[in-house]
Amino acid sequence: MSSEPVAANPFARSYSLGPYTVVEVSGEIDMATAGSVVEHLEAATGRPAPDVLVDLRPVVFFDCSGLRALCRAETRARERGGRLRLVSDRPRLHRLLRAAGLLRRFPPLATMPGPQPGPPEGTRGNGARPSAGEDPHDTDRHPRG
Repeated sequence: MSSEPVAANPFARSYSLGPYTVVEVSGEIDMATAGSVVEHLEAATGRPAPDVLVDLRPVVFFDCSGLRALCRAETRARERGGRLRLVSDRPRLHRLLRAAGLLRRFPPLATMPGPQPGPPEGTRGNGARPSAGEDPHDTDRHPRG
């Protein structure tokens, strides 16, 4: 596999967003255009433990050619110990996934996931605040693990 990034095209572009590889798909995805999306999906799922988000919010049309590409890419991601998830707030795409029996395999996220929140400032690792009079930096009483 080449380490060269895949060039953006009129139907797909890829970029990193924190721990994710995002493949943003746009326009009309059908038999004639699905190959342009496949090259991005193959690159995104070609590494070990890929965590891929496929952003379908800019898509205006999506048929079974696009679904086939998503299924193959999701299988490839799982085989490499990773995952592939869809981002879509479009009811039409949700209906298509349901009709194809793929809604459980691809439960769409309405928005892109944000950064994973850490514990609030001034709390213990379990989220509890130090008791009154306790030194929050006392590692003997509050070991870090």
